[in-house]
Amino acid sequence: MGVRTRIAALAALALAGSVLVAGQADAGGHHSSLKPVATGLDGPRGVATYRNQVVYSVTDGSVYATDGRRTWKLGQVPGGFAPAIDTDRWGRTYALTGGGGPEGDTPPGGATLFRLRPGKSPVVVADIGKYQATDPDPYNVADSPTESNPFGVVALKDGTVLVSDAANNDLLRVWPNGHIKTVARLKPRVVKVPPGLGNQAPPAGTPILAEAVATSVTVGADGYWYVGELRGFPATPGTSQIWRIKPGSVGAVCDPVKPAKGNCQRYADGYTSIVDLAGGPRGTLAVVELAKASWLQFELSGKPQVGALFLQFPGRNHRAGYRTELVKGQLTLPGGTAFNRSGQLFVSAPVFGPGAVYRVK
Repeated sequence: MGVRTRIAALAALALAGSVLVAGQADAGGHHSSLKPVATGLDGPRGVATYRNQVVYSVTDGSVYATDGRRTWKLGQVPGGFAPAIDTDRWGRTYALTGGGGPEGDTPPGGATLFRLRPGKSPVVVADIGKYQATDPDPYNVADSPTESNPFGVVALKDGTVLVSDAANNDLLRVWPNGHIKTVARLKPRVVKVPPGLGNQAPPAGTPILAEAVATSVTVGADGYWYVGELRGFPATPGTSQIWRIKPGSVGAVCDPVKPAKGNCQRYADGYTSIVDLAGGPRGTLAVVELAKASWLQFELSGKPQVGALFLQFPGRNHRAGYRTELVKGQLTLPGGTAFNRSGQLFVSAPVFGPGAVYRVK
């Protein structure tokens, strides 16, 4: 399967069968390095932790755990693109499949939240695609308003699970019995077309409405729910936001025109092509940018792109403070990140081809 086909799993998420990337300035250097935790992996993406274990997913849908001495398989879900994963406080691991098939369709077993059972078949917790078919995006810009491409997942302490849907541009809450509620919807944002897109795009500088593309979700140290965006076509660098959502919200609206109102408020801005978030100690967030050019530049070039891992520090009045880039220039197309209970940070890269999971030192 070629890069363009596999990236469709990412890109059904953005607009018109495209792909992902990133760019932005940081607030200063931060000396850090990468120590491999698991190597020789095919397209590693999802990263989670449980006690002294690191859990990760790969292209064929398999999910593994390692404690540094041995590695074992937790289960496998339909593959083609590595699932998003998270492990809850009881050690149960969830795997979330995307909805992006090569033709924009949902493949068998796609757009589904599974609970893994080592040595047994995974249990379907909820069919996200089926729910989204009844929950159209009222702010849809392109393609079907009922399109679904679940892309981010986090398990909450009460046994429910949050799912961010990159095609429906919303955040969902899933109960153990499969019941689903829409927590928040992310509205599109007017951005300017960047230069270098060629004749397929309007002239550089043209204002255009671009979808939010909700790729990622995590829980912060403050208990609030944080959602990160990619940016739909034209993938203008520096226009991806992070939203802070009041726990327990239903039907909140994340509005870039009114970013400080309601139960969903803008926490950070100025990122590019966010594909994962992780809540860390002292209110920090780890932020993964797939690439530093833009997902569209990645698709246009077809070449591997340098991505980024940022540590976002909290500021005043529930807004982000300064950020710093970790392992600068050392990550190609990173996909996932997670902190463990000791505050150690892990990251996976690249999401296509041979890769590894690393600890950031």
